[in-house]
Amino acid sequence: MRILRAAGRPAMPWSNGGGVTREVAVHPPGAGWDTFAWRVSLADVTRDGPYSPLPGVRRILTVADGAGLELTVDGTTRRLTDRCRPFAFPGGAETGSRLLDGPVVNLNVMLREGRAAATVERVRGRRVVEPVRRAVGGAADGPEAVLIVAVEGGTRLRRAGEPEVRLARFDAALLAGPDATPAEVRTDGVAAVIRLSAPAPAPAPAPVDSPRPARSQSMDTRSPGPMTQRHRP
Repeated sequence: MRILRAAGRPAMPWSNGGGVTREVAVHPPGAGWDTFAWRVSLADVTRDGPYSPLPGVRRILTVADGAGLELTVDGTTRRLTDRCRPFAFPGGAETGSRLLDGPVVNLNVMLREGRAAATVERVRGRRVVEPVRRAVGGAADGPEAVLIVAVEGGTRLRRAGEPEVRLARFDAALLAGPDATPAEVRTDGVAAVIRLSAPAPAPAPAPVDSPRPARSQSMDTRSPGPMTQRHRP
């Protein structure tokens, strides 16, 4: 378990001057914009404006501080006023942001399509968090990990045989690697639990039966019965 303190994270100003971003964690470590599989950051947003398009990237945004904002994604408007509730949208969509009542802080998860998947869950009280286990035959550089971020209030972490760790607001803990063990999370506010994994492989197509020879030359003129379809999620 790696502890990632909020203090000392460098602030990267946006080119349009609308805010700054502080990177919490990225995979592979040290990856840039063109090479990351997943990236988690906190952004201080100080004014309205468009989002930079990120084709091929899936975004999950969670308002961590402030009154909220209004996102317009490809012409559809969504008001994000419920703090700590995640909202997912495609990074390549045309997206604009309007602050509802002053600056906000957003927790951002970015996922390279085909290389990473994620869920973001808000936790209150106590929860035992299990590490993500690599599937048998998974890629050697797979991004399986759990990132715990203290969003509101203080958060405490405990693992068997280890001393308790305290996380101040916006501190994070990363559980990754084959030896990662479960962590008990206790918070007097809200913690975000982000599970990051390689996407599941697409299921193999169902076998197609070879057509059977007709038993006679007569044509069946009865109405066909209902057909069933397989749907992928």
